Amino acid sequence: MRLAMLARNPGLYSHKRLVEAALDRGHTLDVINTLHVHMNITSNKPVLRYGGKTLPLYDAVIPRIGASVTHYGLAVLRQFEMQGVFPLNESVAIGRSRDKLRALQLLARAGIGLPVTAFAHGPRKAEDVIREIGGVPAVIKLLEGTQGMGVILAETEASAKSIIEAFSAANVNILVQEYIKEAEGSDVRALVVGGRVVGAMRRVGKTGEFRSNLHRGGTAEDAHISPEEESTAVRAAAVLGLNVAGVDMLRSQRGPMVIEVNSSPGLKGIERATNADLAGEIIGFIETAAAHGQTATKGANG
Repeated sequence: MRLAMLARNPGLYSHKRLVEAALDRGHTLDVINTLHVHMNITSNKPVLRYGGKTLPLYDAVIPRIGASVTHYGLAVLRQFEMQGVFPLNESVAIGRSRDKLRALQLLARAGIGLPVTAFAHGPRKAEDVIREIGGVPAVIKLLEGTQGMGVILAETEASAKSIIEAFSAANVNILVQEYIKEAEGSDVRALVVGGRVVGAMRRVGKTGEFRSNLHRGGTAEDAHISPEEESTAVRAAAVLGLNVAGVDMLRSQRGPMVIEVNSSPGLKGIERATNADLAGEIIGFIETAAAHGQTATKGANG
């Protein structure tokens, strides 16, 4: 098979592993810088050009689109889709997952466990928002944040109100969530590929840090997840229409609670924690799905 991967940095661990896994299985995989692709969107024969040349017709495309270039990246991916190229994750599904508010609304409608979350605009609503989630401590998140950036723990009502007011004054959209104390600064990431969990890790934040992201200094270990956690992860990916997803969950007294669904999950931490060939699982899914003309997992409307 001839595969393409939309990625700006071919040197990242995840990208190198996907290339290795494809080559090991006898495929070719071209790494294409998302921002260097241009296209004629009005042509009745969709084409993409790269480096002054027309790109060939691929069997499948792996979108590894960075959050900062989501808008343009999805436009490029849609052009591949118009050519009939199989996308590992469809553009519509990635768009759902990147919009944190929309993703949470869809997950909530599907009955998937979530921390109590509030959203409002304007500093005059700060007290109402804090009250809505049951008071402090409260986790305040930027809608556009990634890898733990833009996530703040407010331990007092005064600090929560000040943070909400500051973000509102800057016209920045935020979510305010309840703090799940029993998670103790840890979470579980389950990697879902083709409707099944192929690996899971437990991430623990460094001392004094409530965020467990590995990019923030957290550590990871292999995790044995419960049937309920496995079901929650698979359902969350399906609701958003993602064939491949990293589903982050907190272990709470009320059961697993999804805090994020990542459409371009990193492989470094989870492969090292599980000692599993997860890049190979992804390429294996592409082989089966693309060969049978399978479309992406059907997500919720909206």
